[in-house]
Amino acid sequence: MSRATKKDKRALEDEFAFLVRVCGLPAPVRQFKFLPYRRFRFDFAWPDFKVFVEIEGGTWIGGRHVRPAGYARDCEKYNQAALNGWVGLRFTSDMLRDDPSGCISRVATLLEERGADLSGFLEVETRRGGDSERGTEEN
Repeated sequence: MSRATKKDKRALEDEFAFLVRVCGLPAPVRQFKFLPYRRFRFDFAWPDFKVFVEIEGGTWIGGRHVRPAGYARDCEKYNQAALNGWVGLRFTSDMLRDDPSGCISRVATLLEERGADLSGFLEVETRRGGDSERGTEEN
């Protein structure tokens, strides 16, 4: 497998942005800096609802997020986010490829729980197997 590049990560982010738009979710802010005194940014954020999404590339090839220093920085970032009232989801490239509708449904659920108006949300079934989690009860 080839090394992931910034171009690959950008492609994953563009794919996620496309899914958000097609499904009618509110538009996120890309590369949102959530603390004025730190360089931390979220890949996607809905600041009015304090919801964020991170797209994690390079999980199988030793990318920045799984190396010790990168992992430690991510932990600090997510801890700071939580302390400031943010909640978020993290998706790998495999998750986006294998279950895009599940990823979008999770975002929709979180936004709805935080008060977003999802009247324009169109759930599109793009999953490649298994059951969708949104709208089902677990026993």
